[in-house]
Amino acid sequence: MAEHYIPENLPTRIQHYINGEFVDSVSGRTFDVLDPVSNTNYATAAAGQKEDIDLAVAAAREAFTNGPWPRMKPRERARVLNRIADAVEAQEARLAELETFDSGLPITQARGQALRAAENFRFFADLIVAQFDDAMKVPGAQINYVNRKPIGVAGLITPWNTPFMLESWKLAPALATGNTVVLKPAEFTPLSASLWATIFKEAGLPDGVFNLVNGLGEEAGDALVKHPDVPLISFTGETTTGQTIFRNAAAHLKGLSMELGGKSPCVVFADADVDAAIDSALFGVFSLNGERCTAGSRILVERGIYDDFCEKYAARAKNIIVGDPHDPATEVGALVHPEHYDKVMSYVEIGKSEGRLLAGGGRPEGLETGNYVAPTVFADVKPDARIFQEEIFGPVVAITPFDSDEEALALANGVKYGLAAYIWTQDLTRAHTFAQDVEAGMVWLNSHNVRDLRTPFGGVKASGLGHEGGYRSIDFYTDQQAVHITLGTVHTPKFGASATH
Repeated sequence: MAEHYIPENLPTRIQHYINGEFVDSVSGRTFDVLDPVSNTNYATAAAGQKEDIDLAVAAAREAFTNGPWPRMKPRERARVLNRIADAVEAQEARLAELETFDSGLPITQARGQALRAAENFRFFADLIVAQFDDAMKVPGAQINYVNRKPIGVAGLITPWNTPFMLESWKLAPALATGNTVVLKPAEFTPLSASLWATIFKEAGLPDGVFNLVNGLGEEAGDALVKHPDVPLISFTGETTTGQTIFRNAAAHLKGLSMELGGKSPCVVFADADVDAAIDSALFGVFSLNGERCTAGSRILVERGIYDDFCEKYAARAKNIIVGDPHDPATEVGALVHPEHYDKVMSYVEIGKSEGRLLAGGGRPEGLETGNYVAPTVFADVKPDARIFQEEIFGPVVAITPFDSDEEALALANGVKYGLAAYIWTQDLTRAHTFAQDVEAGMVWLNSHNVRDLRTPFGGVKASGLGHEGGYRSIDFYTDQQAVHITLGTVHTPKFGASATH
């Protein structure tokens, strides 16, 4: 096996960034950060506690209340956002290298993340300049208009899969609309988040507008969710954590946007372009090491093509190159952390009693260390199986046959999640009918996961609450105040004006 690649100039200490300064935790507490190939600690990160969150929120609150950022003209903010995008693009190679080292994502897939992050900033820079709000007129009587304003301090809690890109997805609209932020990145992958601090400072973002507190979800994340001066929480992550956040946000009636887990169906009808469907269904669950919320991890295949599909799919899955994340030939890298590796492997073992193992099923040969899982394919999986119902978040897929459109729909909808759905058919009527009946926040017809930033991103059922993307992100990060002006004489009933008692 090739020698483990370690990027140059790796930090050994990762700090918080509060009010324009890199700082340690007040308590001095730290946690270890390891890389998923050697599973050895390469750095210690400051472990944020309530007092660190308090400092970050105070800085963000001050920057919001008395600083220039919320009061700048949209064009001025857009200029800063575009400079941020330029800086992200300029650091693309370094970013990808750090992301791959920290998360185990294959380098070729990590490279695209920086460009997507830059595009998120450009998109919202354009949107706030073009943004206009409604004015409504009642001729001769009244004019009403909407005064849109930033809300305050936004708490952003992000996951460890594609961390930098998903941070940008929240940071760009939150900042574009004039809010200030406290970011709590995932504890497994804190490395790339600290790059934001330098990028933002050099782009001209005022101190205190962006604050970063590292730490564990149950410590730093919990304190951020419960803080009375943080009116908004945007969270991407696992459903049970989302439920905890929902409970803890209730005391202060916070605005919540939550993109949670998924167990998305990929439905392949007999009339589909099967080769294209196989390409997509492989990519949909094995790209990003299978650690993606929108993974098409349940493949439902019409009976007439089922055996042929399973055979071709398994042959391709066995052929996927698993290896060092920094090798450009690698298609599946190392899972993010030993804890997560153990979880995925436990599902692989469960699957052996719930389905017919067609590929994978354990650690790939020749990779004795590191969090490597061979792309694993189970066929003939029943709808009540745990590997059909539960989110695995790794390179593991369940294939199930169906006989009719009705059965396909029942199978597709028969889980608690509802994030994405992928439908493969040449029948136009069926495509649209099925798409509209499936319980999913997003549907892709004869394609996979191609994102248009103008469209809503979010799920139904256990997959989330609210939508982000385009104007919906702007709606989430702003208050829309209705201002009413009366034209002409006001006719008001004269209570208490009568002289008779």
